Amino acid sequence: MDAEIYLDANATSPVLPAAIAAAQAALQEDFGNPSSSHGAGLRARAILDAARASARRVLGAAIGRVLFTSGATEGIQTAVLSALCALRERRAAGLPCGELLLYGATEHKAVPESLAHWNRILGTGLTLQALPVDAGGRHRLDLLRELVPRTAFLCTMAANNESGVVSDLDGIAAVLEQTDSPALWMVDCVQALGKLPLQLDRTRIDYAPFSGHKLYAPKGIGLLYVRAGAPFTPLVCGGGQEAGQRSGTENMAGIAAFGAVLQALEEGGTFRSHADMLAARERLAGALRDAFPAIEFNAPFEQALPTTLNFAVPGCTSKELLDLFDAAGIRVSAGSACSAAKSAPSYVLQAMGLSDWRCANAVRLSFGPLFDAAFIDEACRRLARCGEALRQPVLSASRCGDGRAGVYQFVGDEGWLVFDPDRRECVAIDLAPGLADRVAAMMRQHGYRLRAVLGTGPDEEAVTALRAQFDVGGWPAYCDAVRMDDGAPAEAIRVGREMLVRRPGQPGYLLGSLEDGVVRQVRLAFGAAPAQVLVCAPAGIRAPAQVAHETSTLRAAQLARFFDEHPDALLIDVREACEHAAGTPMLHGRAAYNLPLSRLAEHASWLHGEARPLVFFCRSGNRSLKAVQVLQGLGVGAGQAWHLAGGLALYRAE
Repeated sequence: MDAEIYLDANATSPVLPAAIAAAQAALQEDFGNPSSSHGAGLRARAILDAARASARRVLGAAIGRVLFTSGATEGIQTAVLSALCALRERRAAGLPCGELLLYGATEHKAVPESLAHWNRILGTGLTLQALPVDAGGRHRLDLLRELVPRTAFLCTMAANNESGVVSDLDGIAAVLEQTDSPALWMVDCVQALGKLPLQLDRTRIDYAPFSGHKLYAPKGIGLLYVRAGAPFTPLVCGGGQEAGQRSGTENMAGIAAFGAVLQALEEGGTFRSHADMLAARERLAGALRDAFPAIEFNAPFEQALPTTLNFAVPGCTSKELLDLFDAAGIRVSAGSACSAAKSAPSYVLQAMGLSDWRCANAVRLSFGPLFDAAFIDEACRRLARCGEALRQPVLSASRCGDGRAGVYQFVGDEGWLVFDPDRRECVAIDLAPGLADRVAAMMRQHGYRLRAVLGTGPDEEAVTALRAQFDVGGWPAYCDAVRMDDGAPAEAIRVGREMLVRRPGQPGYLLGSLEDGVVRQVRLAFGAAPAQVLVCAPAGIRAPAQVAHETSTLRAAQLARFFDEHPDALLIDVREACEHAAGTPMLHGRAAYNLPLSRLAEHASWLHGEARPLVFFCRSGNRSLKAVQVLQGLGVGAGQAWHLAGGLALYRAE
């Protein structure tokens, strides 16, 4: 299997080998408590002091506080607590301090959440307000100038974790100085370390949190810079460690590791230069343009980090792209890792005024300053492979090879396409309104004509709107007259060698074969269904029976033995055709048959009739589990259909 190409460094990074060695030494050799006065404690104290001294030099912070934290979130909490305690004291003393807690509209959620939390806990009664950004993602300085006289605490970031946009910190500082504002100022510097020059002593910044795991240190270690003279209130009190600024025995393994990273930054030679990072980004951007000619980048390169590319590809959802990249061994993300599981449009891109589809389908590619030419070469090769794989035909002929109609499900959305690959015609059923552009792109790509848009639900208004968008009608006026098995008359549209049937006075549509003018062997139903027929409901496949037994599950460690015991087992990849083409490993020397979940309804009858054990897999195990559950609902017995728990993600890890 190919080694993975990790391009999600804004979420986290691998740990620098020198940092691992430093952490290991702190755990095994210099494990003393830095507060102890004996030799072991003094050695630990020396590591702590050296790491802090290195941090001061790297950050350009010869004066002021530099304390170790558990990460950026703790640093943000400490800064917010410190600022709000000071503001509460000013108000209690009758001193003017403003009433706004102003934060950038694209800030990491840790900032407004912390502001709201401590504002409530401390009872400061200040007003939270977002500072808008322009189309390029930078803070609106004109609005800042208007709001500064009322601002008590300003929170911005050095560079955005999603878009990569670098803030105009000099412009913000100029506004604060020109208005003679007494507002306190926090700058989230998490994405700046190792990528942007920092001289904090020369700035007006009061608080600057950092996180080690964004730059090759372990998770659980960070830094907070506090300008000399800026208010400070400890978040954690106790034994007085960190000179009383942050109590609790120090995380010496983390500090030693972070110190090794800071030392590498300071000495040079380990990390690539700014010019090298810019060149690497340009190569990756070029590879993306070649792979996806319609790509749209979501932030201007000239004011973004040299290590971040945020983009969307028309006709593709972010999930489809992530699955495709993952199949090729490329690890990227959709927006912030902290919110990736929520499947919501990016609030960062929304604040920039981007279109809805770009906000909902953005992908972030990010790398750190620790790379070489071979890594970028391989990343570009993999991206080219993804572009080629994406051109795999989605509406291809049935694998059953008998001329039956193709049936495509929009997995994760609502809607179906019943299509004839020979005549290049298709009918849409229960199509979600948001899929219109995607379906239109599919029609263009594969040379299909959309013949009709049908619905089985009560929302006729939405169906009518879709028909208008596609400039097609509903059920055609000219169709075939057929009869059902019970002799009842019906109307039908021919799709391949099968008929899509509408029964007068009854909801839904049936798909089956025609013999002597009679529709027999109905295999799929859209909407209401006869008994024992698989239902293609708006939101997905619904088997006719409840699952009577537990899902048959295989763990990665069990596969070899299972194949030894069942040499005739059929291994089935239920990922999409493009994912299969982008990269499919041999599982214990066994090649996989590709049957996408989006085409499962079409092939369910064939799978139901298979005598061999069926082993389904996908990327994470979710789609393969669904496939097994559908087959179980059709009556496939225990021990017949299996799925690989955790999918290829966990298989590769074992």
